[in-house]
Amino acid sequence: MAGNPPKSDDSAVIEHYVSPEPFDPRAIEKLTPEQEKVFLASQKKLMWWKFKRHKVAVWCGLFLLFMYFVVFFAEFLAPYGLETRNSRSIYAPPQSIHLFHEGEFVGPFVYGYKSTLDLKTLKRNYVEDTKKVQPLRYFCRGDSYAFWGMIESDLHLVCPAEKGEFYLLGADRLGRDVFSRMIYGARISLTIGLIGVTISFILGIVIGGLAGYYGGWIDLVSQRLIEVIQSLPTIPLWLALAAIMPVTWSPIVVYFGITVILGLLEWTGLARAVRSKLLSLREEDYVLAARLMGARPSRIIGRHLIPGFMSHIIASATITIPTMILGETALSFLGLGLRSPVVSWGVLLNEAQNINVVALYPWLMWPVVPVILVILAYNFFGDGLRDAADPYST
Repeated sequence: MAGNPPKSDDSAVIEHYVSPEPFDPRAIEKLTPEQEKVFLASQKKLMWWKFKRHKVAVWCGLFLLFMYFVVFFAEFLAPYGLETRNSRSIYAPPQSIHLFHEGEFVGPFVYGYKSTLDLKTLKRNYVEDTKKVQPLRYFCRGDSYAFWGMIESDLHLVCPAEKGEFYLLGADRLGRDVFSRMIYGARISLTIGLIGVTISFILGIVIGGLAGYYGGWIDLVSQRLIEVIQSLPTIPLWLALAAIMPVTWSPIVVYFGITVILGLLEWTGLARAVRSKLLSLREEDYVLAARLMGARPSRIIGRHLIPGFMSHIIASATITIPTMILGETALSFLGLGLRSPVVSWGVLLNEAQNINVVALYPWLMWPVVPVILVILAYNFFGDGLRDAADPYST
């Protein structure tokens, strides 16, 4: 009957041809060089391209890189030693850097001080003495130090003039340079966040990984523990844990004690993120294949599941670092964290607790500026990493 399809002949052999040539995905459709570049790029390269488009995050990353460069070479970059004192410069105000003196180019220099003592208020008054021209010296010999406690040296990037002073951000109540102490304080304040994040990183991945992979009572216990920790008020808990540390401990032990406290309190958010990811990934086919091949749970979690969202974990950890820096600063500011002779930005701000002192000597508040800048830089840098972690999103 016309219009009906012809009956198939089951005895007919349908030829099947497979090309021996290697598969070329570019041959499917014509691609422009720009499209081909994106089509063949690895995930890491796509993440880097997307991160570069976040200009604020890039500049914040460069700023943080500079700050950690300062941390590494603190002794060399600081004009004075950590405990160098000058009894003639107690509460000396900041000095301005000049280039010209009476119309002539001299180079970077500062004017010396004329100081007088007010017998009524016992306050020292400082006035610039334009007759004392004190050129700055570079790559010069100054206060001796032990670089990272190992290499003895006295080389500095910049030094005051011979028998002169150079207080870029003023001096404190003992005549110590605030700028130099801020540089030394960066070493503690910035590294305490990295060590604390390492502790919380390990706890979050281990506890969250076990809860997400096994589920059951392990998930139940871990989630209740997380809820209890997150329900406690942060600052009082910090204060309580810091207060139980014996006052006889050395400053280094106190330093590591503070880092452990911060790490033990900041792992909960990361653990929940890891748990939620593993709950969604543990039923994937490649996980089942790994199980059938005899892979142990630790290998499945560490080699197959965690790397799948490691970029998200790194972004989350980057955003956690500012919280730990603020925690150390708050504890040290309240006198319950690090103590002298250890110097951090929080320890420096501890001297600015008295509002009367701040009103008379406002430059003692300078250590709060790097705290704010570093916190903002980490937040913007973390935002850029979080966006770059998903390079296929618009």
